[in-house]
Amino acid sequence: MTSTTPTPPGAPRRLFAALTPGGERNLLDTLRGERTGGILLLIGAVVALVWANSPWAASYTAVSETVIGPAALHLDLSVAGWATDGLLAIFFFVVGVELKREIVTGELREIGTAVVPVVAAVGGMAVPALLYVLVNVVAAEGAPAGWAVPTATDIAFAVAVLSVVGRSLPSSLRAFLLTLAVVDDLLGIIVIAVFYTDGLHLVWLGASLVAVALFAVLVRAPRPGVAGHAALLVLAAGAWALMHASGVHATIAGVLLGLTAPAVARAGERESVAERLEHRWRPVSAGFAVPVFALFAAGVVLSGEAIAAAVGDPVAQGVALGLVVGKPLGILAATWLVARFTRASLAPDLHWRDVAAVGLLAGIGFTVSLLIGELAFGAGSPHDEHLKVAILLASTTAAVLGGVALALRDRQHRERALTR
Repeated sequence: MTSTTPTPPGAPRRLFAALTPGGERNLLDTLRGERTGGILLLIGAVVALVWANSPWAASYTAVSETVIGPAALHLDLSVAGWATDGLLAIFFFVVGVELKREIVTGELREIGTAVVPVVAAVGGMAVPALLYVLVNVVAAEGAPAGWAVPTATDIAFAVAVLSVVGRSLPSSLRAFLLTLAVVDDLLGIIVIAVFYTDGLHLVWLGASLVAVALFAVLVRAPRPGVAGHAALLVLAAGAWALMHASGVHATIAGVLLGLTAPAVARAGERESVAERLEHRWRPVSAGFAVPVFALFAAGVVLSGEAIAAAVGDPVAQGVALGLVVGKPLGILAATWLVARFTRASLAPDLHWRDVAAVGLLAGIGFTVSLLIGELAFGAGSPHDEHLKVAILLASTTAAVLGGVALALRDRQHRERALTR
């Protein structure tokens, strides 16, 4: 509990003293802002790159590869593994809660509007995979096994860039990107489970889904109290651990748990359970989980030799082409087709230039792309190392192109709002 006792007159001031209740509220409110979370994420990524390419690179590797956790529970993970599978699940939980609110009460409550980003996600996966396969089928040293690497969009980085450059963009555009990226990641996880998992343990998967179902029942209880909140944390941790043991990417548990939260306020309540959960967990996600994840995910070694080797590898070529060209092309084409041949339509305040800008941003394929590459070719293999370089450079290119395009659209939306 934070102390509220005032400092006596004349007493020495203490550095890093506990925050007052008002100061703590201000800090948490700041962390709830997407712009702050995006900046912290980018800082974590930059620190990782500098550290991994500095004279102290060995310490970065040593910390990342330090194993923590009980092997008996299949939780003997490296620090980097905990950051990717564990901390990122908190981010996906917040995403799941927010997506539930959008589906029930927000921009995605109309099926005709919601279907557009879903189909766009499918197109944004199919075209990059096709381009990758074409490059690697015709190349003498091609490896078609990595076809799924450029299909994923990194939702954490994409939303971070959007939050930094798109303060005046319509909320429907953010909902479009959020839905597209979540569907993209869910399909990517299915691809991992079907094509890149050595063994899927259905018993553990079923047990995880049971824990999610129990969480869904308890989260609907009116005023659960301290014991109820503790039980929710235990069920959430259990669902995550069981999902991890099943062989399915553990972050999917975070999405499922978030989707169970009621998004409509009950009688006598001012806000829904989903709103309360998002309010409580967003500072943890934006201020700690996602920046730490970036710190241990973005530490790719860049050197002239490594870049030259990657440029000559058709695997890296296919990944770069898929992310930078295939993603925007697939998203824009799929969105146009579904709008052209069905009753689905873009939200009223969106323009096709907005969709094109989001398509460019969706080429940021960091987390799941790195994971698929490691599963497809093996950690430390030549293809895996080349893939890391290609994913980093292509994702950076997509972030710059998408960020510039969204910044231009942001200015146009802001000018339009001022003239109304």
